[in-house]
Amino acid sequence: MAGLRSDSQAMTVPYKRILVAGLSALMLIATAASGGASAPPESAVADGRHDFDWEIGNWRTSVRVLADPLSESADEWLQFTGTSLVRPLMDRRANVVELEVSGPAGRIDGLNLRLYEPQAQRWSLTFVNMRDGLLTPAVYGGFRDGVGEFYGDDQLGGRPIKVRFLVYRQGSDRARFEQAFSGDGGTTWETNWIAVDRRVS
Repeated sequence: MAGLRSDSQAMTVPYKRILVAGLSALMLIATAASGGASAPPESAVADGRHDFDWEIGNWRTSVRVLADPLSESADEWLQFTGTSLVRPLMDRRANVVELEVSGPAGRIDGLNLRLYEPQAQRWSLTFVNMRDGLLTPAVYGGFRDGVGEFYGDDQLGGRPIKVRFLVYRQGSDRARFEQAFSGDGGTTWETNWIAVDRRVS
């Protein structure tokens, strides 16, 4: 998400990470297909591969993005609206989110590829910004008590930061997603991305 640029302006927007997982997912799939260590029996592993099944389908999306995260400037929130389409892949062991939103500040088109790793019992989420075609570093985690928590490392303006991505399922037809950055190793967090999805019937 760090450093996403809108299509209409040379404006930095902290979205470059959300909608997550690409080459890393393909590499993991290829590694699994080529052999390597045998996986433990399914019954011996906590099966989280269906954690995102509820999200498959079409959604209307409202997004607020903090224009200049982890800065001393006054908070300026940019508004976007559009759609999200969540498609299952590989028998739902992976899925991809296609995000298309726009607003006065420009347009965001991105992919979020999510891959379940049964050996690690976790999901990896990797965002692809279609403006530049680049993958962001993945965030890793899973769901507990109905809330998804995912953490990773990235850079913002050349300095290392921590990234936190939260997923809240708010009933069968509504979900909320929040991204936050930390410049102090995770002691404090600043939220810079809030998306609310409502299912399209």
